Amino acid sequence: MSLRTTRIVGWTAAVLAIVAFVSLGQWQLSRMQQKQATLDAVERTLATRAAAPLSVAGDPARARDYDWSAGRGRFVDRPAFVLDNQIHDGVPGLRVYRLFAPVDAPPLLVDLGWTPLADRKTRLPKAAIVRGDGLRGRDLELRGLLAPPPSAGLALGPALVPGDAVLMTRVELDAIATQAGLPGLPPRVLRVDPALDVGYARDLDVLPNTLPPDKHLGYAVQWFGLALAVLVIALVLTFRTRRR
Repeated sequence: MSLRTTRIVGWTAAVLAIVAFVSLGQWQLSRMQQKQATLDAVERTLATRAAAPLSVAGDPARARDYDWSAGRGRFVDRPAFVLDNQIHDGVPGLRVYRLFAPVDAPPLLVDLGWTPLADRKTRLPKAAIVRGDGLRGRDLELRGLLAPPPSAGLALGPALVPGDAVLMTRVELDAIATQAGLPGLPPRVLRVDPALDVGYARDLDVLPNTLPPDKHLGYAVQWFGLALAVLVIALVLTFRTRRR
């Protein structure tokens, strides 16, 4: 292979590597900006806590937005929907959802918080969650953060596994509505105010089990650093070859 061919091959590989590393860095910056925008939107909403009616959960124009909301109603007499593989303080557990019917709006999905597994082998929640102890037939005033449901990630296998409580591998609102015999569900979920005496361990963290914005920035810097390192190495090797 001639020297000229070697240089062309080397620079082609270097340019491809640089483009790949820069693209990965830009993707990390994009994720950082998206997540920071989400945190800023939630912070503004929680700062004012101006309560909108629960009916706004069904507004398709605000499907990706965050609103503080409150309203009266009662939980629908349907099984609990429990999201599997939820880690809280290093402990495996389930996130519990139930359907709530406001007095002036269609039913919506309510996030009642996290609970540890009752049986790790069968992935079952506690019997009280299945029965809906303390929730059935009661008129309640709920308030909390209306938010998009958690990201489904890779959709592998069925979303729902029916049973006394419906086990979910991901939150798919259309599948939940079908399982509950409803025509549909609002595109947002009510995350109940942790100050209310209902449900399980709760917070209003909208980025659980995921990287915060500063981590994405750190990874972006690493990818850009690798791109720069490849460029420097390519220049040094070219310079040395020419000197020889």
